[in-house]
Amino acid sequence: MIIGVNRDSRIKVGSLGLINFKKGIYVYVGSAMGGLEQRISRHLRSNKKTFWHIDYLLKNRNAKIIKVFYKESNEKEECKIARRISKFGEPVMNFGSSDCKCESHLFRIKNPRVLDSLNFSEYDKNKY
Repeated sequence: MIIGVNRDSRIKVGSLGLINFKKGIYVYVGSAMGGLEQRISRHLRSNKKTFWHIDYLLKNRNAKIIKVFYKESNEKEECKIARRISKFGEPVMNFGSSDCKCESHLFRIKNPRVLDSLNFSEYDKNKY
């Protein structure tokens, strides 16, 4: 998921506490084993309970989903993808990675074009 944060923001993110988000473009890597469309739909909704770290960021008025990309797979690839994206961006430490050993699953990146090499499909909410 590509997320734009339109101004510096300090946001309480569940058990992580207050996190400073600099204005910019962020990439979030998640998984939806067995429920891709439902998970993406949930993230796109504004009215939902805060459960995952990403929910806290997305409910903030300064954050907005720009695009959603996906890759269908029978294997859990979330951590492998997060490691690849970490080469292009600055991690928000421990964000979205409380159930694995990754440093983060959210990265602030300077140039979203670097993601083109990852070969993901763009999610079109009008198709579903």
